[in-house]
Amino acid sequence: MTREITELFERAGCQGALCVQSIDDDGEFALHADQPVVPASVSKVQIALEAETRFADGRLDPRERITLGAAERTPGPVGISLFEDDAELSLRDLVVLMLTISDNPATDALLARIGVGAVNSSAARLGLTGTVLDSDLRTMLDSIGRDVGHADWQSMIAWSAGASPQAMARADERLLASRALDPARGTRTTPRDMATLLRLIWTDRAGPAAACARVPAVLARQLTRHRIATGFRPPVRVAVKSGGLAGVVRNEIGVIGYPDGRRYAAAVFTRSRPGADEVAVNCAIGAAAAHAVAVLRGEPGTGAGPETEPGAGPGAGPGAGPVAGAVD
Repeated sequence: MTREITELFERAGCQGALCVQSIDDDGEFALHADQPVVPASVSKVQIALEAETRFADGRLDPRERITLGAAERTPGPVGISLFEDDAELSLRDLVVLMLTISDNPATDALLARIGVGAVNSSAARLGLTGTVLDSDLRTMLDSIGRDVGHADWQSMIAWSAGASPQAMARADERLLASRALDPARGTRTTPRDMATLLRLIWTDRAGPAAACARVPAVLARQLTRHRIATGFRPPVRVAVKSGGLAGVVRNEIGVIGYPDGRRYAAAVFTRSRPGADEVAVNCAIGAAAAHAVAVLRGEPGTGAGPETEPGAGPGAGPGAGPVAGAVD
């Protein structure tokens, strides 16, 4: 059954890895589930869990207000990154922005209060041995700019506005070799770790019950529905978090809930060259998740039961270069 999913990814022009676990029993469907991958913004689920845990146990006041200055905020394609003035929000509202629209300044503001080390300690506590957060988002984006040959991310963006197609093609090759896009050197996870994280949250084993209730409630309100959700129709429900980086990485993790009460934690990760067909990759993520869930449910045409393997918007178009997408 893994062959069909491999072919889905190949037709979309990307490499893919996934892990789908039944939350209500031990069923699992896996394809390269222990392969290190670049998580991009799916790491924001870990950050949200840590923040909500601290709200629940009293270490942080969710009503504490933070000012995000216009001059120093983290780049991003949506939300506070686009504001021209300072913005003041509560810590709990930063969590909402981070999970619903993948807001980057909100994420880094929370990380400044929580600490990268605390997020990593929680991952270790939960047994997510393949998951490490290397830095905040601004540091990661600036490292891409330097690896491509510029002072920082913003300098790279400014340069790309007038770069020739030939120069952009050379930049694409340097981009693919950058630290941030190498799970051996930068922030990393595995599909199995992320599916396991979701199972732990949905079964109240990842932290205080209040935190484990709050994270799914906010994930269910993510604005974009162009990846895993494309594989399912109402009354099936999805609560998801997308992640993308530099037009190369496109991921999504989430939980699919059926009317019969059965739930499935899905973690799908893809990688392609810059300029790949974004719509095709997004649809492949949804189709792969749907196929894996169908196998776990023993639905007709998908085999007898669970199987494990050992061991939106339009695309940017060819030659789009490293500006095809920041982290989202």
